[in-house]
Amino acid sequence: MNLLYRPAGKHRGKTLSINYIIYLANYSDGVLYVLAALLLVALAVIIDRSWSLRSTIMQGQSIIRTTAERPALSQGDLLALCDAAGRLPEAELLDTAMRHLAATGPEAMANRLDETVMLIAPALDRRLWVLDTVVTLAPLLGLFGTIIGMFHAFNVLAQPGHAPAEVTGGVADALVATAFGIFIAMLGLTGYNALTNQVRLVIHQLDSMKMMIVNRTDGLPMVPARVSAAAQQARAALVEA
Repeated sequence: MNLLYRPAGKHRGKTLSINYIIYLANYSDGVLYVLAALLLVALAVIIDRSWSLRSTIMQGQSIIRTTAERPALSQGDLLALCDAAGRLPEAELLDTAMRHLAATGPEAMANRLDETVMLIAPALDRRLWVLDTVVTLAPLLGLFGTIIGMFHAFNVLAQPGHAPAEVTGGVADALVATAFGIFIAMLGLTGYNALTNQVRLVIHQLDSMKMMIVNRTDGLPMVPARVSAAAQQARAALVEA
């Protein structure tokens, strides 16, 4: 008995109905169900990490701008900035600076801040390995589902009175798994590259914050640069954009 449900009618394969989707999933022996689960996992990781990293970047820029406006950082300044940073990664750098401000020189301060950045970095790209796995696994699963579908398609040849259209139609149905797997891989790769770029921006912000702390706690106040009116207008336009 054939356990696969094949939708009837001349429009089979042309309309994407629920019955046809279920038929395609069964035609691949459930591989499409696994691919659908991978798609949901990839979307969940992309949405979650995009929201978190974007928020971290935007709020971190505000802390960096505030720090850059100060020629020097005292214990009180560091405390105020740390409170403003809240749960941002920059707060850990500011906390480290507060704890070692009176006991270390500029070089020792930089080393301790580097250590803090190294401890923070692994938490920034958490769950990105899931996207990396999906990008590799989805096309392979799609190909596996297509091979299984091919078995079903060519099995029709062993049955008497088969129609050639059933074989070609089965091959077309089997290729859906490969197409779906490649689509998931492209989506995952795009999300992975975008999130990796956001992680790089956060690391750059942490490095910038580290240098600002070192330069403003070494006992030599920063001399503010003279900014022309054109440069001020360009900076204001950049901030508004």
